[in-house]
Amino acid sequence: MTTKNYDKPAVVRLLNKILEMELAGVVRYTHYSLMVYGYSRIPIVSWLRAQADESMGHATQAGELVTHLGEHPSLAIGPLLETHNHDIGGILREAMEHERATLLGYHELLALVEGRSVMLEEYAREMIYAEEMHLGEVDKMLRNPGDIAAFDADKSKPKPKR
Repeated sequence: MTTKNYDKPAVVRLLNKILEMELAGVVRYTHYSLMVYGYSRIPIVSWLRAQADESMGHATQAGELVTHLGEHPSLAIGPLLETHNHDIGGILREAMEHERATLLGYHELLALVEGRSVMLEEYAREMIYAEEMHLGEVDKMLRNPGDIAAFDADKSKPKPKR
């Protein structure tokens, strides 16, 4: 297997970072699913657990690529933040922040391999597509019924008291 076209150590570091971020997503979405209460609990819990399963699949793909390149997958996990904000809006805003950070990793990977490895380039593009679609779903869930415009996190933050 040739790696002369791209920086293999940098690619492996990035794939391991992605693996860690996706594993953090598994933990995060599973935790969120345990903390949902109220009338809409069942569909929201189902959606969150599906996201945990998807993150596990993404983590597995990243780990498989690390071993495909003849390297060792990370045993670490990405950052986990416990804000103790368990209302649905807070959960979704935290999820959006985590997804954006993970998406950046896939964009970094694409920049490293674009035009150098079809396999890695296609993987990065596929994951960018999936993450952008997921961000769009979260964005729609954060909108108020009838809102057409994309969710604006700055407008949803509480105003400082004077």
